[in-house]
Amino acid sequence: MSDSVLSVSKIDDRIAIVNLREQIEQAAAYSGAADEELMSAYADQKGQAAVRERYFSGRKSSAIASCSGTSGKKLSRWQ
Repeated sequence: MSDSVLSVSKIDDRIAIVNLREQIEQAAAYSGAADEELMSAYADQKGQAAVRERYFSGRKSSAIASCSGTSGKKLSRWQ
């Protein structure tokens, strides 16, 4: 009978080990979720930067093209 009976301290040790494993698993899950969220935010920032770059480079080139048609001459409304 003494072989199958565990002492209270051994039972407490096993419970502590199980609790520690559960906490480690939860921490890993939260860490993975945080990593995913950071990567998503980073990708969003990069995507927005690319959109801004395309938008402003297109505006800059169209502004240059519209100004280049005047050949530097001052236009008056009476021409």
